[in-house]
Amino acid sequence: MSRPRPEPVQVIKQRRDSALEALVGGIPYSRYLGIRFERRGDELTAILPFDEKLIGDPILPALHGGVTAAFLETTAVLSLAWTRLWDEIESGRLSTDDLTPDTMPRMPKTVDFTVDYLRSGLPRDAYARARVVRSGRRFASVQVEGWQDNRDRLYASATGHFVMPQPPESNG
Repeated sequence: MSRPRPEPVQVIKQRRDSALEALVGGIPYSRYLGIRFERRGDELTAILPFDEKLIGDPILPALHGGVTAAFLETTAVLSLAWTRLWDEIESGRLSTDDLTPDTMPRMPKTVDFTVDYLRSGLPRDAYARARVVRSGRRFASVQVEGWQDNRDRLYASATGHFVMPQPPESNG
């Protein structure tokens, strides 16, 4: 018995990138802020490119706290959704051609989200990574770290709890 031939790496990368693009595109506020994601295997890094509209205190100048919170929460939600969809994406069961705003999988819903502002966000690009601490059928916990120039010098961190979307009921 012969094993099926592996898919070409370009096909796999295209499927992953298309699925990620569809997920990110499904969050209008992240598009407004300009948040994008870089993917390395199953790990995501969120990027918040600097823009003058993100400044909350023009005297310092510093990133607005609400922008920082939205950036970290978006990172958490998207990373959690990505983790849940990874097997579907890898197996090819999730067709990226069918991912439209109407057919997108439902996103996790925030129960609570606590942000620790560790220092002022400077007027430059920011980065964030989320770590799923626990993900069950109904609830999930996520920790997020945000930094700018140096990953060891966080400017904000957050912890969030989420209600996971339930699969649609089968009529059978």
